[in-house]
Amino acid sequence: MFKKILPYILILIAMLTGAGLFLQSQNPEGGFLNLTFGTQETQTQTDNPDEPVKPNFSNYGPAPELVGLNKWFNSDPLTLAELQGRVVLVDFWTYSCINCIRTLPYVTKWYETYKDQGFVIIGIHTPEFAFERVANNVETAIKRYNITYPVAQDNQYRTWQAFENQFWPAHYLIDKNGEIVYTHFGEGEYEKTELAIRTLLGLEGEFQMPPMPEENQSQTPEIYLGLARLKNFGGLEKPSSEEQIYAFPRTLQRNRFALEGRWKIEPEAAVHTSGFGRIRLNFNAAKVFMVAQSEKPVTLKIYVDGQLQKGVTITNSDLYPLFESSTGQNRTMEIEFPDSGVQVFTFTFG
Repeated sequence: MFKKILPYILILIAMLTGAGLFLQSQNPEGGFLNLTFGTQETQTQTDNPDEPVKPNFSNYGPAPELVGLNKWFNSDPLTLAELQGRVVLVDFWTYSCINCIRTLPYVTKWYETYKDQGFVIIGIHTPEFAFERVANNVETAIKRYNITYPVAQDNQYRTWQAFENQFWPAHYLIDKNGEIVYTHFGEGEYEKTELAIRTLLGLEGEFQMPPMPEENQSQTPEIYLGLARLKNFGGLEKPSSEEQIYAFPRTLQRNRFALEGRWKIEPEAAVHTSGFGRIRLNFNAAKVFMVAQSEKPVTLKIYVDGQLQKGVTITNSDLYPLFESSTGQNRTMEIEFPDSGVQVFTFTFG
């Protein structure tokens, strides 16, 4: 039943507009699907704006079983069958996804608040990039974000496919009978999700929500540098998987990047191959992050509108903060690469 209904849910999401959130989907057989939707808006059962918001439950049928998981953290392997009688939140995420990271303060708070009242969270870590398949990298991220609930690696997308999931992050709320009764895709709607959890647990009364970050409606969307999803390249050259010399254009349009020096563009990342190189980025945001990795430690110089910022040393594959300001506005960033070996996967913004 759930598999029959889910395509209609996705069509509805595609019709909605909201905060301009970039939601990502990967085809586990190879290519990538780029899907840009607004934040999901869940319908409510009230016409009175002063009446408390209530989650709109639906019965999507029995939850599919967790299958094909590679490694578990914080727990022995679990099955949904053995968890019947509890309320379960299945959270699809991946550790370099900025949208996933921004949900974690809420998800971890829900677990700490309700874990002793029959509530279980299972984080399904489904990788977007090859380096996210490495167990040590996932374990490091779990510790960094203080995740104490069970997490399992879904490197072959088996559980992702069983749920017919399309997004990072994605939440599936399962009642005590093992039925999926509530879903949410992307960021936002934290109050409704927590209300759904509390309702299924039989809890009443008010609760405290963490403060919501302010949204910048004109914020630059996520920018991918690999050939598989390359669409924001603003340079003069035709990007190639072969090494070639790139040069900055005279002008760079908003939400575009350009390269300088010797680079090759692989399916997932732009790779600086030799000598001195630079990336120029035209963006609108208060914060900039870069997903990157390096064969050896390389310290980058970062300039924003010509002003030198704090340098960043690239080592392991990770999400690196590059810039933070109190306001989001249009800016130009230049990143200097003094040595070869750095792979740049994405730029994300906040």
